[in-house]
Amino acid sequence: MIKFKNILIVILVAIFSVGCASVKMESKEASEIIKQFPKPAEGNAGLYLYRDSVFGAALKKDIFVNGKCIGESAPNVFFYTQVEGGKTHTIETESEFSPNKISLLAEAGKNYFIRQFIKMGVLVGGADLEIITDETAKPVILKLDLATNGSCEK
Repeated sequence: MIKFKNILIVILVAIFSVGCASVKMESKEASEIIKQFPKPAEGNAGLYLYRDSVFGAALKKDIFVNGKCIGESAPNVFFYTQVEGGKTHTIETESEFSPNKISLLAEAGKNYFIRQFIKMGVLVGGADLEIITDETAKPVILKLDLATNGSCEK
Protein backbone atom coordinates (compact mmCIF):
# COMPACT_ATOMS: atom_id res chain seq x y z
CA MET A 1 0.00 0.00 0.00
CA ILE A 2 2.83 2.41 0.80
CA LYS A 3 4.47 1.76 -2.59
CA PHE A 4 1.19 2.51 -4.39
CA LYS A 5 0.83 5.76 -2.45
CA ASN A 6 4.38 6.80 -3.33
CA ILE A 7 3.83 5.99 -7.01
CA LEU A 8 0.60 7.98 -7.01
CA ILE A 9 2.35 10.99 -5.46
CA VAL A 10 5.12 10.84 -8.09
CA ILE A 11 2.54 10.67 -10.90
CA LEU A 12 0.58 13.63 -9.53
CA VAL A 13 3.72 15.73 -9.12
CA ALA A 14 4.72 14.91 -12.70
CA ILE A 15 1.28 15.87 -14.03
CA PHE A 16 1.27 19.18 -12.21
CA SER A 17 4.82 20.22 -13.00
CA VAL A 18 5.67 18.92 -16.46
CA GLY A 19 4.68 20.52 -19.72
CA CYS A 20 3.19 23.89 -20.30
CA ALA A 21 -0.21 24.73 -21.60
CA SER A 22 -0.31 27.39 -24.28
CA VAL A 23 -3.06 29.75 -25.31
CA LYS A 24 -3.51 32.28 -28.13
CA MET A 25 -1.66 35.50 -27.34
CA GLU A 26 -2.10 39.15 -28.26
CA SER A 27 0.72 41.09 -29.89
CA LYS A 28 3.62 42.35 -27.82
CA GLU A 29 2.49 45.91 -28.61
CA ALA A 30 -1.04 45.32 -27.31
CA SER A 31 0.39 43.72 -24.18
CA GLU A 32 2.68 46.70 -23.52
CA ILE A 33 -0.23 49.17 -23.86
CA ILE A 34 -2.40 47.29 -21.36
CA LYS A 35 0.59 46.97 -18.99
CA GLN A 36 0.52 50.77 -18.65
CA PHE A 37 -2.70 50.23 -16.62
CA PRO A 38 -4.77 52.84 -18.45
CA LYS A 39 -7.91 54.27 -16.95
CA PRO A 40 -10.96 52.33 -18.22
CA ALA A 41 -13.48 53.92 -20.59
CA GLU A 42 -16.02 56.31 -19.05
CA GLY A 43 -18.43 54.45 -16.76
CA ASN A 44 -16.40 51.24 -16.80
CA ALA A 45 -13.96 49.42 -14.54
CA GLY A 46 -10.97 47.46 -15.80
CA LEU A 47 -10.37 43.82 -14.87
CA TYR A 48 -6.94 42.25 -15.01
CA LEU A 49 -7.23 38.48 -14.61
CA TYR A 50 -3.90 36.72 -14.29
CA ARG A 51 -2.20 33.44 -13.55
CA ASP A 52 1.39 33.67 -12.39
CA SER A 53 2.22 30.30 -10.88
CA VAL A 54 3.83 27.39 -12.68
CA PHE A 55 2.09 24.80 -10.50
CA GLY A 56 -0.21 22.89 -12.82
CA ALA A 57 1.62 24.25 -15.86
CA ALA A 58 0.05 21.68 -18.18
CA LEU A 59 -3.48 22.73 -17.21
CA LYS A 60 -5.61 25.32 -18.96
CA LYS A 61 -8.57 26.64 -16.98
CA ASP A 62 -11.46 28.72 -18.33
CA ILE A 63 -12.24 32.12 -16.84
CA PHE A 64 -15.67 33.76 -17.13
CA VAL A 65 -16.92 37.25 -16.26
CA ASN A 66 -20.70 37.45 -15.82
CA GLY A 67 -21.03 34.11 -17.62
CA LYS A 68 -19.06 35.28 -20.68
CA CYS A 69 -15.87 33.47 -21.63
CA ILE A 70 -12.80 35.61 -21.12
CA GLY A 71 -10.42 32.83 -22.10
CA GLU A 72 -8.45 29.77 -21.16
CA SER A 73 -5.61 30.60 -18.84
CA ALA A 74 -2.12 29.16 -18.89
CA PRO A 75 0.89 29.92 -16.70
CA ASN A 76 2.29 33.45 -16.93
CA VAL A 77 -0.55 35.04 -18.87
CA PHE A 78 -3.14 37.70 -18.12
CA PHE A 79 -6.40 38.87 -19.63
CA TYR A 80 -7.86 42.36 -19.65
CA THR A 81 -11.49 43.30 -20.02
CA GLN A 82 -13.80 46.10 -18.95
CA VAL A 83 -17.08 45.84 -17.05
CA GLU A 84 -19.78 48.33 -16.22
CA GLY A 85 -18.99 50.42 -13.15
CA GLY A 86 -21.34 50.60 -10.18
CA LYS A 87 -22.44 46.97 -10.54
CA THR A 88 -21.53 43.69 -8.94
CA HIS A 89 -19.83 41.27 -11.33
CA THR A 90 -19.23 37.53 -11.02
CA ILE A 91 -15.85 36.11 -11.97
CA GLU A 92 -15.68 32.32 -12.29
CA THR A 93 -13.09 29.69 -13.06
CA GLU A 94 -13.51 26.01 -13.66
CA SER A 95 -12.37 23.64 -10.98
CA GLU A 96 -12.40 19.92 -10.42
CA PHE A 97 -16.01 19.44 -9.34
CA SER A 98 -17.71 22.82 -9.77
CA PRO A 99 -16.82 26.40 -10.73
CA ASN A 100 -15.23 28.64 -8.15
CA LYS A 101 -16.47 32.20 -8.21
CA ILE A 102 -16.09 35.55 -6.57
CA SER A 103 -18.22 38.68 -6.71
CA LEU A 104 -16.78 42.13 -7.20
CA LEU A 105 -18.54 45.49 -6.87
CA ALA A 106 -16.68 47.45 -9.54
CA GLU A 107 -16.31 51.20 -9.17
CA ALA A 108 -16.20 53.10 -12.46
CA GLY A 109 -12.75 54.42 -13.36
CA LYS A 110 -10.83 51.85 -11.32
CA ASN A 111 -8.80 48.80 -12.29
CA TYR A 112 -9.18 45.54 -10.37
CA PHE A 113 -6.84 42.58 -10.23
CA ILE A 114 -7.96 38.97 -9.94
CA ARG A 115 -5.41 36.18 -9.54
CA GLN A 116 -6.26 32.69 -10.71
CA PHE A 117 -4.24 29.92 -9.10
CA ILE A 118 -4.11 26.16 -9.45
CA LYS A 119 -4.63 24.00 -6.40
CA MET A 120 -4.30 20.27 -5.85
CA GLY A 121 -7.47 18.30 -6.51
CA VAL A 122 -8.51 14.72 -5.95
CA LEU A 123 -8.30 13.67 -9.62
CA VAL A 124 -6.93 16.74 -11.41
CA GLY A 125 -5.87 20.23 -10.42
CA GLY A 126 -8.57 22.73 -9.66
CA ALA A 127 -8.49 26.49 -9.98
CA ASP A 128 -9.53 29.26 -7.64
CA LEU A 129 -9.60 33.06 -7.66
CA GLU A 130 -8.60 35.85 -5.32
CA ILE A 131 -8.78 39.64 -5.46
CA ILE A 132 -5.28 41.15 -5.24
CA THR A 133 -4.25 44.73 -4.45
CA ASP A 134 -2.84 46.79 -7.29
CA GLU A 135 0.45 47.24 -5.40
CA THR A 136 0.92 43.46 -5.39
CA ALA A 137 -0.51 42.68 -8.84
CA LYS A 138 1.05 45.35 -11.05
CA PRO A 139 4.69 44.20 -10.71
CA VAL A 140 3.58 40.62 -11.41
CA ILE A 141 1.54 41.56 -14.49
CA LEU A 142 4.50 43.47 -15.93
CA LYS A 143 6.26 40.09 -16.23
CA LEU A 144 3.32 38.32 -17.91
CA ASP A 145 1.98 38.26 -21.48
CA LEU A 146 -1.50 39.31 -22.63
CA ALA A 147 -3.68 36.42 -23.81
CA THR A 148 -6.44 36.79 -26.41
CA ASN A 149 -9.94 37.04 -24.94
CA GLY A 150 -12.77 34.72 -25.83
CA SER A 151 -11.61 31.16 -26.40
CA CYS A 152 -12.97 28.73 -23.80
CA GLU A 153 -13.35 25.03 -24.45
CA LYS A 154 -16.78 23.56 -23.94
